[in-house]
Amino acid sequence: MNSDNYSSGIPVIELNEQSRGRFIARTYGHLMGAIAAFTLIEIFLFKSGLAATITQALLGTSWLLVLGGFVVVSWIARAAAHRASSALAQYAALTGYVLAQAIIFVPLLFIADKYAPGAITSAALITLLAFASLTLLVFSTRKDFSFMRSILMWGGIVAMVLIVGGALFGFQLGTFFSVGMIALAGGAILYDTSNVLHHYPEDRYVAAALELFASVALMLWYVLRLLSSRR
Repeated sequence: MNSDNYSSGIPVIELNEQSRGRFIARTYGHLMGAIAAFTLIEIFLFKSGLAATITQALLGTSWLLVLGGFVVVSWIARAAAHRASSALAQYAALTGYVLAQAIIFVPLLFIADKYAPGAITSAALITLLAFASLTLLVFSTRKDFSFMRSILMWGGIVAMVLIVGGALFGFQLGTFFSVGMIALAGGAILYDTSNVLHHYPEDRYVAAALELFASVALMLWYVLRLLSSRR
């Protein structure tokens, strides 16, 4: 969910059908690659035993510092993917972002694996089904959901204030917060998918894949959080 900082270029909606099809195929190919890389990194971390060490380190540190570091990495990666002229820089941004997501997910996955058997698989299937359904909705209607940008920005700001408040004052963000964040992630998927069809220039398929991956990761995080809390 980026603030529309696209590089200069003709939006894909104005290109011929062949060019649009190539852009969409590249975008979703890179998205699948990012998801596969994320999965392989998590498997490596858990099989090697590093997941326990990372979990202990992150849970033993102020969550605000961890969150702040992740926000900075996310901002740098997204800016690079949207503005860098070098393809290598765009791929480095996507790689760095996937790695950052993989690391910040470790404590949640570690706790879910230990205390909520089956929650990880269920969360992944629910997220996949939701993503597929929302993607189909956008592709079938071809509706431009760019009007959702302001709603998503305000929702993100409110969520960040609540997360920071919870970390500072020790109050729990319960079931309704997770449900609200799942809805916010669904809106972000609609928005990002719409941008893939309407607003990205042809050379920014890496940036488009990064934004879609970010929205999918957000939904997975809160679906898993919700399922883990109920077991």
